[in-house]
Amino acid sequence: MITPTSTYHKTVLLNETVQGVLGKPGGFYIDVTFGGGGHTRALLLADPTCKVLALDWDKKAIEINAQPLVEEFGARFMWRWANFADLFMVLKREKISQVDGVIADFGTSQTQLKGAGFSFSTDTHLDMRMSKNFGTLTAAKLLEKAEAKELSHIFKTYGEEVHAWKIAKAIVETRDETPITTTKILADLVTSVVPRKFPRPGAPSRTKTHPATKVFQALRIVVNRELDHIDTLLKFVPKILAPGGKFACISFHSLEDRLVKQAFKRDADLQKLVIITPKPVTATDEELAQNASARSAKLRIAARPE
Repeated sequence: MITPTSTYHKTVLLNETVQGVLGKPGGFYIDVTFGGGGHTRALLLADPTCKVLALDWDKKAIEINAQPLVEEFGARFMWRWANFADLFMVLKREKISQVDGVIADFGTSQTQLKGAGFSFSTDTHLDMRMSKNFGTLTAAKLLEKAEAKELSHIFKTYGEEVHAWKIAKAIVETRDETPITTTKILADLVTSVVPRKFPRPGAPSRTKTHPATKVFQALRIVVNRELDHIDTLLKFVPKILAPGGKFACISFHSLEDRLVKQAFKRDADLQKLVIITPKPVTATDEELAQNASARSAKLRIAARPE
């Protein structure tokens, strides 16, 4: 069993993903969500003759985690600073037409969540951009300009928040007097509209989930165009897989998993892919004991027919 070494991010479903995507010796793989480098390093260790090209649009992830792998694996490891939605352009520049496997982990690293306005546990500017070089829209700007109807749609569609309209209305009514520019202001506002539920005075909360969790998720998805980028990737990867090449996707919420499931089924119906995992692979009890973040992870794998 291979264990990750980076403290940047705890890689989920590590062995299941790597063993699921590995093919013939000497293969060429792409890790489109490099992050802490866990999946990339595990691939390079699992097959000492393979090569891996890693992508990430978070420049900090590249700066922190790429060089150690360059030193450990030399020319077998390559990296590029890019969004996976731009994989077509990356491969065109590198003159790569086929690959033996692609790994995509759609989760957000704990390092990212601690900064850039992603988390309500730390009071920071409400930014939420995964990479400041790939976009100008921030969560604060979105909350400043959008009307209640648009905000309600965002919270309901991308956060599956049942109190979407109530929260959106409160934001619009509040923002002129109190601009919603920090994580604390937004979290407090959402909590005031959708308070935590207690069964009786002094009893523990019925849920450990913060009332603002779904709102923060929805804003992050929209600011970074996450689902659009995933959709672009899902449409492109089957075109570059070599015969027998595999595509592994790790999702962390139902919107992502639904996109992957539907895309795999569509391509299977067109005989472009064969589904390897009829049901998603989830974390073992052993992994959950080590990493609670893996509890919502779902792995799906498909392959190009031989």
